[in-house]
Amino acid sequence: MRGIFKVGKKSHDVLLTRTRLTWTAIIPESPTGEGSVPQAGEVLLQDVFAVKVKRRRMAGQQSGGAVLGLALFHSRRRGQRLEEDTLHLHNASAEHTHSWYNTLKELLTGFSTRPRYVKVFINPSSHKKEAVHIYRDHVAPLFKMADVRTDITVTDRKGHALSVMKECKLDEYDGVVCVGGDGSVAELCHALVLRAQLDADSPENPVRAALPLGIIPAASTGSTDVVSCSVHGVRDPVTAALHVVLGHLQQVDMCSFSSSGQLVRFGFSAMFGFGGRSLARAEKKRWMSSSRRREYAVVKTLARLRPEDCQLSFLPAKSSESSLFGQQGIENREIAEESWMTNQGLYLSISVMSIPCLSPHAPQGLAPNTSLDNGSASLIAVGNASRSEFIKHLKQYTSSSGQFSFPFVETHSVSAVRIRPRSLIGWSEEESEDEGDSKNTPIIQSERAALPWNIDGELVEIANEVLIRVHPRLITLYGEEVNEAESTVTCSCI
Repeated sequence: MRGIFKVGKKSHDVLLTRTRLTWTAIIPESPTGEGSVPQAGEVLLQDVFAVKVKRRRMAGQQSGGAVLGLALFHSRRRGQRLEEDTLHLHNASAEHTHSWYNTLKELLTGFSTRPRYVKVFINPSSHKKEAVHIYRDHVAPLFKMADVRTDITVTDRKGHALSVMKECKLDEYDGVVCVGGDGSVAELCHALVLRAQLDADSPENPVRAALPLGIIPAASTGSTDVVSCSVHGVRDPVTAALHVVLGHLQQVDMCSFSSSGQLVRFGFSAMFGFGGRSLARAEKKRWMSSSRRREYAVVKTLARLRPEDCQLSFLPAKSSESSLFGQQGIENREIAEESWMTNQGLYLSISVMSIPCLSPHAPQGLAPNTSLDNGSASLIAVGNASRSEFIKHLKQYTSSSGQFSFPFVETHSVSAVRIRPRSLIGWSEEESEDEGDSKNTPIIQSERAALPWNIDGELVEIANEVLIRVHPRLITLYGEEVNEAESTVTCSCI
């Protein structure tokens, strides 16, 4: 289509194709034949999420009114952020305007990945109950503008979203949206994938989640928001909401975590050792603010740094050519036609991450050598080292590189990991402050006690061997692959 509209105060020649709308200023010819170059603009239809007819209405008038033209609501990118913008096309002809309106609406319905009806879960306890306000002020207006209908559940306890997801009729919705922090995201990602397994009658190999999930970050500055940052690049509710209404879909790998033959949960990342113990300490100080609680736990765990004595086995990803442990100490075993590599030793930290885990604290990610959908996870094994060397390793995560350049840090691309604590290592808040740096002597506990794991920011205590398997593209999130998160906070605790 082609027509004349005013953009600003000047008339423009506007051209609409199936992919874009362009406008060029109409400049009258000068008597001398010299004319300036006409100004032009462009909006891609893939960035337009709503079109409305503009009307002039009197005060109190609810409907009708003289037609003024069209308003196109679209997204504009600023770095990783998506911002709402509006293009005003003025034309007083009702017939002309409605012809363009109908054509634009028809073209926008062609974007099949855009949701029309979504199930929304809001965690009101996220950061001083701000999740409700964030949804009401920043997300709901965009959903209404884009004609996205919503069915809202405000959760009132841990596990509420999981119980609703097990029972609700998913075929009524086009997507699910989570408004909250790390805990809410972890619960809903697990719930979506678990529901798919229940619907498929517990298949041998996990099947993909039926609906995409949108993540609206609504937690405090102390939250890591690694899943949200990994698909948005920023902790910004408007950016997240625009990814939803525009139907930006990104398939993402997930892991299954099981112990003693039983599924523990589905998730994206797990930390054993330092990451698990620091989270366990933080959970005991829930009365603190999120950022203070995190820094307290890091300092306390560093002060009582202890290695874990365990057997670490891994199954290399098929595309991987390197070895985690070199040629010494490797035990090759054939288990169900899979070749596992095994090493026994002391580890300060073991992490398995199927996504880069970007966050404001680690802009390049905790696992920068993996991606969202490459079908493998990053295994990061931090061997025994002095406290000062371990702190240097941790500090490197805030920079662009160098965290894996230490001789006691090794990484590998894996499709499965098995962690078997050889001796269950006990710990207590009441451990003596005067024990010194006994970094080479793990504390052995004769009773079989559960050890703390950090799985997607949630504390999970497991007493036995843990098997972690990567499942390619198990869930779809609203967002896109990003290389670096926006860094807005720093950790002063180390």
